[in-house]
Amino acid sequence: MQASRRKQLWAWALYDWGNSAFATTVMAGFFPFFFKQYWSLGADPAQSTLRLGAANSIASIIVAACAPVLGAIADRGSAKKRLLIVFTALGALMSGSLCFIPDGGWLTAAVAYAAATVGFAGSMVFYDSLLVSVATPDETDRASALGYALGYLGGGLLFGINVLMVLKPQLFGIADGAHGARYSFLTVALWWAVFTVPLVRYVREPSAHAVSPLPAIRGGLAQLAETLRRIRAMRTVWLFLLAYFLYIDGVDTVVRMAVDYGLSIGLGMSGLMTALLITQFVGFPAALVFGRLARAIGAKRGILLGVAVYIGVTVWGAMLNTAAEFYALAVIIGLVQGGVQALSRSFYSRLIPTGEAGEFFGFYNMLGKFAAIIGPALMGIVSWATGSARLSILSLAILFIGGGAILARVEEPTHAP
Repeated sequence: MQASRRKQLWAWALYDWGNSAFATTVMAGFFPFFFKQYWSLGADPAQSTLRLGAANSIASIIVAACAPVLGAIADRGSAKKRLLIVFTALGALMSGSLCFIPDGGWLTAAVAYAAATVGFAGSMVFYDSLLVSVATPDETDRASALGYALGYLGGGLLFGINVLMVLKPQLFGIADGAHGARYSFLTVALWWAVFTVPLVRYVREPSAHAVSPLPAIRGGLAQLAETLRRIRAMRTVWLFLLAYFLYIDGVDTVVRMAVDYGLSIGLGMSGLMTALLITQFVGFPAALVFGRLARAIGAKRGILLGVAVYIGVTVWGAMLNTAAEFYALAVIIGLVQGGVQALSRSFYSRLIPTGEAGEFFGFYNMLGKFAAIIGPALMGIVSWATGSARLSILSLAILFIGGGAILARVEEPTHAP
């Protein structure tokens, strides 16, 4: 790899180091707790859950609806970096604003969180599409894995500091844990912004003819319709997208339900934070290993291996009884979660036409944003029908088995299309 391209690759990957702080500290960590205990103070728990769910759903719908169009516009106007900066600014500013929302301000907090989530997810459309600008087809597996690995490490590092700010606020000269959580939202904004700078400075986006906004939108919509038609005719691409939709729904459902399940077996806040940290730091080296593993056995086989492990996770999850088992499960999930995500991204980048990464990754990210819709519904139906939470977790195996079976039928490319 040439020195200049290596610099671009590391600059690109450092963005994952920065924005993953939002996924760990805000989305998975403190926001759900803070929303219930402070911003929804005095509200019924079910009502606060409904409010939080609405914020997540609205943000997901906005991003899922806009992702393909934004990708098409970015491809036509060579605006991936500029749009990434716009969405990053939105996400970072809204994350930092959470620090200043007073107790009881659930509506303001929900709006700010939804806007930050739109910024986070929207920026990923353009970040993912830049992968083909910093790595050759032969390098995409390792490059994608490097991004996820640095994301786990960077997000986990700041999250660990934030946990200490909450549990040991006196070490930072902070009055109490509540103020530590508030300041954590501000640190996420700063962390995210700082580690966006290398990408802005060093990643070179291939030049294209400049297009003004309205023609770009019209052209993007027309291109979107054409891409829909082409995807229907590209059997390998739509088969992969169908498989991805199923198994990534299972992956995201496991992530989102882990805290609730931990609470059901009696873990407190500190225990849950510890489990999240375990997953983050195990995920760092594991994602790198998966990148190397893909060179030996192929990206598709690497994904299938991860999916098989997730099937085992659902079986064990249905039977575990102790906190120690929960921590062990966190380790196993950390071993495969980043690998499945990284190899899915790099595998897809080799299936799609060159020069149209933004638009095709718009579809890819749209499916990702709709993830964790089937899984929670499936768990709810099974739990309601059987009265067993354990069987509801086991039902997620359907998603992994279905996704794996379809993926097995996808031919792995030997070169970029």
